[in-house]
Amino acid sequence: MNWTDRRERLRGLLKNNRCIHPASVYDGISARIAGDLGFEAMMFAGSVASFSVLAAPDICVLTLTEFAEQAYRINRAGTLPLLVDADHGYGNAMNVKRTVEELETAGVSGLTIEDTQLPTPFGASGDGNLLSIAEGVGKMKAAIAGRQDPRLVIVGRTSAMGITGVEDTIARLKAYESVGVDMLFMAGVKNREQLDAVAQAVKLPLFLGGVPDEMLDLDYLSARNVKVCLQGHQSFWASVNGIYETLKALRDGVKPKDLKNIAPAELQKRVLREDDVKCEQQEFLSGR
Repeated sequence: MNWTDRRERLRGLLKNNRCIHPASVYDGISARIAGDLGFEAMMFAGSVASFSVLAAPDICVLTLTEFAEQAYRINRAGTLPLLVDADHGYGNAMNVKRTVEELETAGVSGLTIEDTQLPTPFGASGDGNLLSIAEGVGKMKAAIAGRQDPRLVIVGRTSAMGITGVEDTIARLKAYESVGVDMLFMAGVKNREQLDAVAQAVKLPLFLGGVPDEMLDLDYLSARNVKVCLQGHQSFWASVNGIYETLKALRDGVKPKDLKNIAPAELQKRVLREDDVKCEQQEFLSGR
């Protein structure tokens, strides 16, 4: 498949003066719903990948192959640019290069590589351990080297804000900026003072993980060069709750016709693209 248009659309979003909230997705159906509802982009998080593929907590035991395969399924069904959380790149800098190659082939439009030591070492506690800046720089260089399509957006990510503070965060982001990444991701931002300090210190567009509710002001974020801000992954957990409640009701004796919150037939047809498939069947199987 040709992913050029999606990557160009993401590049266009990064040039705009407006922050967006991407849709958190985890499979083909959620990707299609995001597009139908008018979202500009999608996000497939590493945590959600662990939840949806392994039914396991986010402790980085998911493999690159599993992650790339699910990203491809999302891209095959959806049409929006897909941003993904590639965690630590599944190993050292050489693994990062391979990770970028595989995810680019899977059709992603942008990916983050972080400087956290993962998986969490034995006996570690707190918010996690960070790699040295030098090792983080090596990972960013490897990510750029692994990119074949120059449209693919490489995002340097750090969780330093919640571990070592503003000064170290700025030092890390400046180092990653200097080697040629396209965007900078921060996790753990807690207040406007932290974001303001970073926005004044770096030049590249910013990508934020979850932030406090009082910071979810698109005008404010846009003015600080934030182009993408996540809103969490409630869509996945809403789906989990829907499945749980439906199966529980059936197990408790509720008749199928009496179930609540079932997707209406029209929505089912739309997300399955049933009309398109019927047209193709008519064209390709009619024997004419």
